[in-house]
Amino acid sequence: MLTFAAAGIASAAAFAVLPLPSAEECAVTAVRLVAGADRETTAVTVTEKPSETAEISDFMPISYGKITRPSSANEEAEVHSEEPVPASPDIPENGSGKIERKHYGEFFGDEYISLPKGGQIRNITEVSNDEVISAAENGADFTLKADGKIRVMIMHTHTTECYEPEPSDSYDSERSCRTTELSANMAAVGDRIAAELEKAGIGVYHDVTLHDYPSYNGSYERSAETVKAALTEYPDIQIVLDVHRDAMETADGVRLAPVADIDGKTAAQVMIICGADDGTMDMPNFMKNLGFAADLQQALEETAPTLTRPVLFDYRRYNQDLTTGSLLIEVGSHGNSLDEALYSGELIGKALAAMASEE
Repeated sequence: MLTFAAAGIASAAAFAVLPLPSAEECAVTAVRLVAGADRETTAVTVTEKPSETAEISDFMPISYGKITRPSSANEEAEVHSEEPVPASPDIPENGSGKIERKHYGEFFGDEYISLPKGGQIRNITEVSNDEVISAAENGADFTLKADGKIRVMIMHTHTTECYEPEPSDSYDSERSCRTTELSANMAAVGDRIAAELEKAGIGVYHDVTLHDYPSYNGSYERSAETVKAALTEYPDIQIVLDVHRDAMETADGVRLAPVADIDGKTAAQVMIICGADDGTMDMPNFMKNLGFAADLQQALEETAPTLTRPVLFDYRRYNQDLTTGSLLIEVGSHGNSLDEALYSGELIGKALAAMASEE
C-alpha cells in the first residue's frame, strides 16, 4: 500500500456512497527528455481535436453527465485536419466565446463514492461499489520511495494541449488550443510536478516527446512505446502519470474552467481517470491502479482541499496496463489559464511527495 505521511487509510466503514438529494434539498534525480531530432520541434499551433462528448452537462462534463465511452480498440476521435494554423497569442478585446469559471464540489448519486480523507470516485462501470471501496481501502500495491532512484515517470500522450494565456471570461475561437511550445503546453505542467518530486528526493523521469504532433491519431500507440522504453531503462519506476488537460464545453459553446482557491491562489481543478477492463482490454491489474488512484485522490485533498473533481473510473485503457501505478490526470480545461495549470502541477507534485516513504 502507498504510504502517506499521515496515518493509513481508514476502514471500509468510513467510505460513503452518497444518495441523491431530495427535491427539498435541491431547492532528486530528474531526467527531462525533449523530442529527438527526428521529430518536429518548431513551436507552432495545431488544430484542436473535435469534442469526444456526445451530450454535455452544464454541471461537469466527463465527471458528471452522459459520456461516450471510447472503444478499447481506438480511444481517439478522428481529427479532421492536422495542418498547422497560425499562432494567435493575444487575447482579443471582444472574445468570440464565453468562458465560465466555476468550482466543482461534492456530487451525489449512487455512482459517487466519497473517500474517508476527501475526494470522490465516480464509478460508471459494472464493478460493484463494494469492490471499488475494497480497492480504495487496500490502496496501491507498492510504497513510493524517496530514495533518489527513478520512481516516477511523467509523460504526455497529448503533449501539445495548452491553455488560455491568462485568466479571461472570453476566448478567441480562432486561437488553437494546441501548441508545440514546451513552455506553454503540458510539458510545462509536467515540469512543475517533477520539480516538487525532486525537492522531496523522489527520482523522476519527465518525457516531453510530442506524441500528438504532427499526427494526433495514433498518439496512444506512440506513447505506449515511450513508456515501455522508459520502464526498460529505469526498472525502478513505480508510477507513470500521463498528464493532460480536459476540454469542457457546453452545447452552446461556453467553455468551462474548473477552478479552486488554494491558499489564496487560483488553481485549475484536477481529475484523475482510472481505466477498467470490460474483458476486452487485457488489463488484469486494473483494480490495483484504482487503489493507487484512491490514494492519490486523498493525498491531493489532504494537501490541497477542494482541488479535485471525482476520479473517473470507466472502461478505458490509456496504456494503464503497463504498471499498477499508471493513471491519466486531467489538469484543468481549455478555459483555464496556463498559470492556473502550472500551480496545479506544483500541488500534484507536493501531494505525491507527501505519499512517499524514506525507508
